Amino acid sequence: MTEPIRKLKIPPGTTLPRPVRFVVAALILRDAEVGTEVLICQRRPDQPMSLKWEFPGGKIEPGETPEAALTRELNEELGITATLGKSVARVRHRYRNGGVIDLEFFTVTGFTGELENRIFNDVRWSPLTALPGYDFLAADHGLIQDLSEGKIL
Repeated sequence: MTEPIRKLKIPPGTTLPRPVRFVVAALILRDAEVGTEVLICQRRPDQPMSLKWEFPGGKIEPGETPEAALTRELNEELGITATLGKSVARVRHRYRNGGVIDLEFFTVTGFTGELENRIFNDVRWSPLTALPGYDFLAADHGLIQDLSEGKIL
């Protein structure tokens, strides 16, 4: 015999914790006259956290590995087929609204196809040293500092 399903008694005004969202992002690098540059992307005005800068990537779907998710996202966002390198950083960040993300960054060692901006307000190459001058998403701040100071890569 099975037991009946019981409803949880949650006091009014109680907010339940949000589940952690698992996200991946790419550090697409190139050598330039000014040193190493990385591809950065700006969110559109109609998106949450509008006009903030970020690295391309996105959510890991159920059943996907981080690598498969990042490969899919880079194809959807930029029209490229990426060759992923190693994981270089992992960050867990809690936003003021209570949302939590677990964000893993991978290098991209190469790609095929022409870079095409499919979803962003702007896409540009930036020298690593110039990254702190952009208004990045809060979850990226620690990595931005480390990249600009040469502590990663």
